[in-house]
Amino acid sequence: MNTSSASSSADRRPANTERQYRVQRSDLPLSCPTPEMALWNSHPRVYLPIEKTGRARCPYCGAEFILEQD
Repeated sequence: MNTSSASSSADRRPANTERQYRVQRSDLPLSCPTPEMALWNSHPRVYLPIEKTGRARCPYCGAEFILEQD
């Protein structure tokens, strides 16, 4: 077992714990769960088109993402 990857995944935020997330342009391309979230207890990663409307909803967990203006 690779201990470095085990410890890094333990440091990540739990996936799908919020109903709404605010993201920046620097976070694009947007995926749910985001790269900062642990994947072990989550749904498959899906990329969300948020650039045009500034909002996107995950089809798996229903989390809403809002693109904040810089």
